[in-house]
Amino acid sequence: MQPKYDLTSVREQFPIVNESIYLNHAGISPIPEVTRRAVVEGAQVLADFHGLDRVFGELFVNARRTAASLINAAPEEIAFVQNTAEGMNLAAHSLPLQPGDNVLTCNQEYPAVAYPFLNLEKRRGIETRVLPADGGGLTVDLLERHADARTRVVAVSSVEFSTGFRTDLKAIGEWCHAHNVWHVVDGIQSLGAEPMDVKAWHIDALSSGGHKWMMIPAGQGFMYIDKARLDELNPPFAGASSVANAGNYLDYDLTPQPDMRRYELGVPNLLGIMGLVASLDFLQSLDIAAIDAWTLHLTDMLIEGVDRLGYEALVNRDPARRSAIVIIRIPGDADNVKIKERLKSVDVKYAVRGGGIRLAPHCYNSEEEIARVLEALGKN
Repeated sequence: MQPKYDLTSVREQFPIVNESIYLNHAGISPIPEVTRRAVVEGAQVLADFHGLDRVFGELFVNARRTAASLINAAPEEIAFVQNTAEGMNLAAHSLPLQPGDNVLTCNQEYPAVAYPFLNLEKRRGIETRVLPADGGGLTVDLLERHADARTRVVAVSSVEFSTGFRTDLKAIGEWCHAHNVWHVVDGIQSLGAEPMDVKAWHIDALSSGGHKWMMIPAGQGFMYIDKARLDELNPPFAGASSVANAGNYLDYDLTPQPDMRRYELGVPNLLGIMGLVASLDFLQSLDIAAIDAWTLHLTDMLIEGVDRLGYEALVNRDPARRSAIVIIRIPGDADNVKIKERLKSVDVKYAVRGGGIRLAPHCYNSEEEIARVLEALGKN
């Protein structure tokens, strides 16, 4: 099988394929060559200072448009943030919550999802209900069993980092919409590798760093808030860029920008945003749905192979709930020593998560690489 794009030319964008079998995209991804060149060219513009206003004036327009197209949003619904946690905190502290209100999440969430709301519990008396995961993540059934009249927010990851569970964001979004509950999503473990539709899935707020599947230089990401709900929020911070009369520095008028720029406080990461545009243009040129199909094919190979070899694949076996993350282990080997040693023999890059070894292929990985991984593992 081959992906719908030219795998050979895509692999040329990633020199690391000549050194390692890189399967840690759920941790941090190498950036493609097209992105490296864009950032280098941006650095040269900053060094020369020729055409700076023109280059970076166009950059922000292009970046908002590019990020918006990835998730089916409008450009004015996009703000630039450093990482997922920044955007999740901005959303959490903006929400119109009152003491006694509650937030539903699950016990497999990364700290960027849980901590902002646990912090609200400590500071403002907002209850955070951490529910036991259902099949690896949060489900509508859990919401039905644990929500009440004071439930105001559901906070969830699009894919769970420690289980690979692909959340049914559409079903959860429909539930939230029907119950007038805010649907707040951490998108970092799917954006760039799986399709996302914030409108069809009734997502009210979303945040994502870019250093995983979006292959953006670390320290750059974006957040989204539905413009229909923007004025319900009260941004917790203000700066020179976040106000409507930005540029009139001695006016001291806190009237916010009319769109998501109200969450941008000052000078942004210019080189990071150049990297964002380059990486997202590259990935969208391949078609995100095609990437999703290819990575699921590769993880099918992994799961079938480790099953055959006598290892345990810690994944939800429902195809609709699977992602490009597979966690494998040997029952009884708490430290996974044998797996680590065997993967090291062919220089596989992985992460230790969820009680096992997490493997996460992306658009440029090949069937041959997966076959080499399985050959190195051998029989348990």
